[in-house]
Amino acid sequence: MKAMICPCSIMVIALPAMKPSTLLTDKTLIRITTVPIALAYPLRGQPAYMKSRGMNVVLISSDGKELPLVVAREKCSHLIVPMTRKITPFKDLEALWMLWRIFRKYKPDIVHTETPKAGFLGMLAAWLAGVTHRIHTVAGLPLMVQTGLKLWLLSLIEKITYAAATHVWPNSESLKNYIEEHHLCASRKLKVVGKGSSNGINLHRFNIDAVSAAEKAEVAKRIHYDAANTYLLFVGRMVYDKGIVELVHVFLRLYKDNPFLRLILAGQYERSLDPLPADIETAIQSHEAIVHIPWTSKVEHLMALSDFFVFPSYREGFPNVLLEAGAMQLPVVCSAIAGNVDIITHRHTGLLFKAQNEIELQEQLSWALAHRQEARHMAKLLHDGLIQEYAREQFWATMYKEYAAILEIA
Repeated sequence: MKAMICPCSIMVIALPAMKPSTLLTDKTLIRITTVPIALAYPLRGQPAYMKSRGMNVVLISSDGKELPLVVAREKCSHLIVPMTRKITPFKDLEALWMLWRIFRKYKPDIVHTETPKAGFLGMLAAWLAGVTHRIHTVAGLPLMVQTGLKLWLLSLIEKITYAAATHVWPNSESLKNYIEEHHLCASRKLKVVGKGSSNGINLHRFNIDAVSAAEKAEVAKRIHYDAANTYLLFVGRMVYDKGIVELVHVFLRLYKDNPFLRLILAGQYERSLDPLPADIETAIQSHEAIVHIPWTSKVEHLMALSDFFVFPSYREGFPNVLLEAGAMQLPVVCSAIAGNVDIITHRHTGLLFKAQNEIELQEQLSWALAHRQEARHMAKLLHDGLIQEYAREQFWATMYKEYAAILEIA
């Protein structure tokens, strides 16, 4: 089976000048994620930046509807390698073989993976192919919410991935601490790039003053917006371990005493991987005060219309969506887990509660609803900190310097 290749051209973007001697000209970087949506959104713009700095960037993922968007935006070659997000031994072996052949052909200077399956297959294939520099970004650990045999198996897969890598980049300090505490990787390999995250935050897009009034009105119409209501917003995958069950339960209780409360859930179901209970789906689909938006490219407009951002996830690496909400000056109520706590300080830049704890979630939401001025002040503090530390272009430049250091180019 041959990998399919999409031709590309140079992307023109406005970037700070860099001395010619520091350009990684003719250095080949292969960037791999399991599915193309991870290239299309979480890593948006990063491959194009690296290419604009002289690198020969090749992207790899499985096929998917987002692939044309990835190629159009990034202007980089893309190879399709069928990978699944489940444990599929025969398909995984085929993907491993394809990756090995690609690496032997392209002879990349760096292979950089992100997402669990791409990391496992990509790092192992790169090691087998003799690639000198092998980087894996850890943007979350599914094993953090597992027990028993599945925990053991996922831990083993992570250990193999990290052993095959030469560099392991957790995207938050708390995730790095978790990896060290659970002895998943040698400390010498671990490093957090910059202040964390996988791609920084686009402060041009996520800017309350830059939101288009026309598009905002379009989104308002879609959700039947009423300024008399109070809107709670969740953005993310509609799966069990994002805390959707607890969020819906708490919302239904709060709604009984506050009929002007609304819940917006923006995200896709993943029923084959992490399904929600049938009664929760029924409540989401039938309740008059719950709005489900399966997909939108207007996240910033939803944030501009909402009053609070609620993120009850069980596990994260360094969630971009919290950066986005913070950049939009939206008060945040989120679970006190790795990743979230790198962004939110309780009662200073937002409100934290224990993951999977409905009582604490309800207490913090009730406090926020009753103390809106204080919540907005915390949102302002969060915003001011984010714009100093997490600008996307700043993150890209920092990652580029890391590549240069690994390649020992001054």
